[in-house]
Amino acid sequence: MQPHPLKRLWDFIKEPLDGWLMLFLGLIYVLSLFVLFSADNQEWGRLTAKFGYTVLGLVVLWSLAYLRPQLVMNFAPPIYVTGLLLLIGVALFGVVVNGSRRWLELGITRIQPSEIMKIAIPMMLAWFFQKYELSLSWRHYLVAGLMIVVPGALVLKQPDLGTATLIMAAGFFVMFFAGLSWKLIIGGLVTFLGSLPVIWNFMHDYQKKRILTLIDPMQDPLGAGYHIIQSMIAIGSGGPWGKGWLNGTQTHLDYIPERTTDFIFAVYSEEFGLVGNVILVILYLLVISRGMMITARAPTLYGRLMAGAITLTFFVYAFVNMGMVSGILPVVGVPLPLVSYGGTATLSILVGQGMLMGIANQRK
Repeated sequence: MQPHPLKRLWDFIKEPLDGWLMLFLGLIYVLSLFVLFSADNQEWGRLTAKFGYTVLGLVVLWSLAYLRPQLVMNFAPPIYVTGLLLLIGVALFGVVVNGSRRWLELGITRIQPSEIMKIAIPMMLAWFFQKYELSLSWRHYLVAGLMIVVPGALVLKQPDLGTATLIMAAGFFVMFFAGLSWKLIIGGLVTFLGSLPVIWNFMHDYQKKRILTLIDPMQDPLGAGYHIIQSMIAIGSGGPWGKGWLNGTQTHLDYIPERTTDFIFAVYSEEFGLVGNVILVILYLLVISRGMMITARAPTLYGRLMAGAITLTFFVYAFVNMGMVSGILPVVGVPLPLVSYGGTATLSILVGQGMLMGIANQRK
């Protein structure tokens, strides 16, 4: 007896998907719908837009999970080169919004090419190390470093410190999993710390102010320190159990700036409290743990490098956002993965997770 057509369709849809990973991501997404509805003053506009981007992202996720990683790997060089050319286009012809040149107008739409590099850089480096797997030397790591630094510098020039941090971190994770020597890592860290005075002189004034504000936000409570002070008040006022959904006073009295994007964690903390935070952190840790299991079981070097970079970049997203909202890291404009409003950010996360599932299927 043949199975029902709907049963066959369902089996076809779920076949390439990783059940555990989809469960953890789905639970985070459900939480995000509640907190975004509250953060957006109980309006449906951003919620509807987020749902639309999510549907598109899920289609891309399923497609990437279904494709063989070896096929996806072949697109790494053209995607990287295209992203690099778009970044150069931004530097020359980009649209300036709020003092930052980050977007490129393409007639019918506006894109942010730096988001492409979040996936393009780890793809390119994983392809590069896979190609020279049997003859890796220090020269290959030097070339890989240049592949990271060039787009990273273009993004820093926009200026966009948060995105530059994420794409360079993704590249570093690939090099780390490719066997980068601990001596080079420690040497690079020492060099970086030693060059901080020089880096300070090249930083923009607003970047310097963010770091000084992190040390003492009360030095400018109505200016640079306002974001951190209000978010910390919201987090603290949530207490163990929170004020309840839709009952956050800091949120609904408009004290929390950027509350649907970068500072949505403050909204969540105020309404769901410490218990809610623990649940969210556990869900993030479960996603990361599942990603590391896929990394450890990947049958090829490319799969291992990509899976590790995607997983640890997801960790950096969550850690940096929670850190900056809690006042332990500078404000750098990094969204909370799958929770913050933002179509491009949601798409980039789901693209990465789709590639991760494709790598998991390769072992099957």
